[in-house]
Amino acid sequence: MSQLTPDMIVFIVIPLALQLLALMAIAPADSRLAPRQRRFMFAISLLVLVLVVLDFVHSQPARDPLMVTVRTAASVYGYAARPLIIVLFMELVGLERGRSVAWALVALNAAVFLTALFSPLVFTMSAEGHFVRGPLGYTSHIVCGILLVWLFVLSVRLYGETRKRYAAIPSVCVVVILVAAVIDSDLFWAKDWLPFLTLVMPTVCFVFYLWLHMKLEREYERFLLAEQRIQIMVSQIQPHFLFNTLATIQAFCRTDPARAAEITERFGAYLRQNIDSLSQASLVAFSKELEHTRTYADIEMTRFPHVDVTFDIRDDAFQVPALSVQPLVENAIRHGVRIREQGRVEVASRREGAFHIVEVRDNGVGFDVSALEDGREGEHIGLSNVRERVELMCGGTLQVESTPDEDTYPG
Repeated sequence: MSQLTPDMIVFIVIPLALQLLALMAIAPADSRLAPRQRRFMFAISLLVLVLVVLDFVHSQPARDPLMVTVRTAASVYGYAARPLIIVLFMELVGLERGRSVAWALVALNAAVFLTALFSPLVFTMSAEGHFVRGPLGYTSHIVCGILLVWLFVLSVRLYGETRKRYAAIPSVCVVVILVAAVIDSDLFWAKDWLPFLTLVMPTVCFVFYLWLHMKLEREYERFLLAEQRIQIMVSQIQPHFLFNTLATIQAFCRTDPARAAEITERFGAYLRQNIDSLSQASLVAFSKELEHTRTYADIEMTRFPHVDVTFDIRDDAFQVPALSVQPLVENAIRHGVRIREQGRVEVASRREGAFHIVEVRDNGVGFDVSALEDGREGEHIGLSNVRERVELMCGGTLQVESTPDEDTYPG
């Protein structure tokens, strides 16, 4: 097939350019995408748009020296931009290890092809406008091949982690790009027409954006489900905490009314100051959670004088789920140390590197941890509640070490 006619420009180049312009307008306005993702999608769309325009220019005959210069600049851009586009795709898929190596390959490739402006090392244009490849003319092909394999590995790994059909979209896009590159080789494609890769890249960009949007939609749906589960768990644990406190006050009403009045006043002030923490399913400052825990511990120590709760706080500059430490202390008192002659519970916090460690130790009777691990929590359902909220809300873990008739160390 010969050079493009005006009709071909209308039916091929302009629709591709409009598609990319639409993507450049949509991606930056998509609130579901992170700012970094929006920037990458915009950059990819812009780079491909320029490729489409310059490849059209490159397909036109070189009738004068100016056109030869323009075609040279267009070729330099094309060979330099393609590895950059692939690395931006890699960033969207999840490039973590080897990021500096990938970007170094892009920079090295660009530097090599910039030499075409003053040297025949990679390629040159004859006076008639014919492309003549130099000794390093396949540098971009090699770099793109390495990066495409890398992108394919990242895509397959992503699919392996999720096992969702939509996660295979990046892998399919890589295959499409490779097929287009093969078609563009000397065996299949006429050099005076638009490269097939240029024709498919706008569609690849749009499909990649749709994949990214679908991925974020699924993640948002999982977030909403997690929020609903957290709300249910918090609604379960709040009445438990309140009813136990009221039961303690009721017990003192019979034996020591003055003490009951004192505890009621203290608990009323506590509720007025911290009702927000009791009703929210978001993270709260650890210091605020300690207020809940200290108040509960004070009331329980008043009810059970043989129980002693101490605090060794060396780190409090972090956040935890509301009502996450207090249930651990409650569990230790109610199911562990209350039957001891001298029951001891210690709440400690410290920092180890990037991690915040909270421990609740007691000298209680202990229990079979395997029942908790197997989902047979029974009366220790509060521990499972705390564990799940810690994992869902802040990516933490709850470890329980206990043996029947020995001390218990949840933390």
